[in-house]
Amino acid sequence: MALETRVLQADEWDVWYDQLELAFGGVPESPDERKLYRSLTETERSLGVWDGGTCVATAGAFSFRLSVPGGALVPAAGVTMVGVSPTHRRQGVLTSLMRRQLDDVRAGGEPIAVLTASDPAIYGRFGYGTAAYSMSVEIDKTRVRLSVPPGTDDLRLRLVDPHKALADCERVYAALLAGRPGMPARQPGWELQALLDPEATRNGGSPLKCVVAERADGEVVGYARYRVKPEWDLTGSDGRVDVADLDALDPAAYAALWRYVFSIDLTWTVRAVKRPADDALLHLVTDVRRTQVRLRDSMHVRIVDLPAALAARSYGAPLDVVLEVEDAFCPWNAGRWRLAVGADGSAVCTRTEDQADLELSVRELGAAYLGGVALNSLAAAGLVREVRPGALAPASRAFAGDVAPWLPHGF
Repeated sequence: MALETRVLQADEWDVWYDQLELAFGGVPESPDERKLYRSLTETERSLGVWDGGTCVATAGAFSFRLSVPGGALVPAAGVTMVGVSPTHRRQGVLTSLMRRQLDDVRAGGEPIAVLTASDPAIYGRFGYGTAAYSMSVEIDKTRVRLSVPPGTDDLRLRLVDPHKALADCERVYAALLAGRPGMPARQPGWELQALLDPEATRNGGSPLKCVVAERADGEVVGYARYRVKPEWDLTGSDGRVDVADLDALDPAAYAALWRYVFSIDLTWTVRAVKRPADDALLHLVTDVRRTQVRLRDSMHVRIVDLPAALAARSYGAPLDVVLEVEDAFCPWNAGRWRLAVGADGSAVCTRTEDQADLELSVRELGAAYLGGVALNSLAAAGLVREVRPGALAPASRAFAGDVAPWLPHGF
């Protein structure tokens, strides 16, 4: 029987999501997780592949607005819930889903698609480039202290119920959007993702806790959500603090929250994941060598509408460059494009017959899009080719961002 690909119907969601869980190992999610993701699923943007009456593959997309260099919020398809049954792998099913999905994204007017990859080797062939990295840290508090800036002692810290503090935390998050590329604006319902707290995912830790940092007038200017994992051995306590989220509007509040995390009794290790690659924490610790740091890929960007995407972000320097772009999967992007950037950082991108200055694939263009991956670094790997001598350096400077792009949560 031929496979059928169709848009998900609401009454098929449970069967569809069961297939997704199977593709990721078959471990059921908690009822709370399942309930939330059912409410967030955009069925009209969700695809299922059916073999007779059996769902054998899934793919979905969320309608995001993503911060880009310059502070604009750009419509972006948040590609998600992609999975193929073990019985139907290596039969072109994933390729057909990616083809259908990118055609739909283009038709819907979103200039970029983004995803987090369970296996980063998969998506490069569909034109996705690694555009943002996240940092994880593990710190031995017996050997590392914090050096905090002036004003840290002026903040008041208050333990609050994570649900009751949610509105204040969301105001802090929203205020940070324009200054950090890669952050999705919270669509209704997404604020609840951070409060998911199934016992099975705590790894022996406490229920989720929240502390907020307030100014003298009571304004919340930062928050940390965390868990404490008690441990004991023959020498006494050996607990750990696992930081889930920590955001703040100024350096003093940021330092005050980290100092609080470091001061929790009966714990000797602080662990945090999904931090920005340029996290200021590395400048607060007294001994960075004793801070175990690891980087991994986070957000992958796919340019869907090349001229619209390049014109939607701003640039760090004036530029006039002709890019010759390879894009076999979305051929409407292929060819030569002139990117003209004015003194104010705004850009216009148009087709041209002029000779190319730089040659690259759409994958490398996606990697550089959020300003965190340098074109000259990609060129050093042989992935960007300088056709006109001297063209690479100014293009790399113009694309570079002031801060590292950051995806604070998965989707």
